Amino acid sequence: MTEQQILDHISRGDETALDYLYKKYYPMMTKMVLKNNGTVEEANDVYQDALIVFWQKAISGDLKITSKISTYLYSICKNCWLKELSRKKRLSYTEQEGSIVQSDPEDIISKVVQDAMEVLGDPCKSVLTYYYFNEMSMSEIAARMNYSNADTVKAKKYKCKKRLDVLIKKNYTQEDFFN
Repeated sequence: MTEQQILDHISRGDETALDYLYKKYYPMMTKMVLKNNGTVEEANDVYQDALIVFWQKAISGDLKITSKISTYLYSICKNCWLKELSRKKRLSYTEQEGSIVQSDPEDIISKVVQDAMEVLGDPCKSVLTYYYFNEMSMSEIAARMNYSNADTVKAKKYKCKKRLDVLIKKNYTQEDFFN
């Protein structure tokens, strides 16, 4: 498929273009994540997230491509992976005498997120905890929570994360963290 054909298929909602992109560029995206301390599972998740972002932008008409689709997808994957690395760093903590040592403001943000997840309740709390804190794969979460497959969990995680974002933004401002 040419790049224009891919965009035409996407504009019609034809998911064969998505399958094509997934198969064509998966090795390149996986290699990027693996070279930057990631696992194959993390590479798969990052690439799926990038394809969702690409698809949503293309469908909504917000897609402005000034390069090849592969370059555009690569940059989305790179940004997603950098965010994931940052998240992993934020969630690491040290224990001392059974309590969390809050050594920097990011620990406070982590506490705010955990408190907001309590408000969300299940199943969102479980899905987000399994994924972000227990670092379980989508397949593992699907099996544990009796979802039909990993894609169902991915969609649920996306919706729950959006609800979590809204909840935190409703209750806090940037000034609460950066005074």
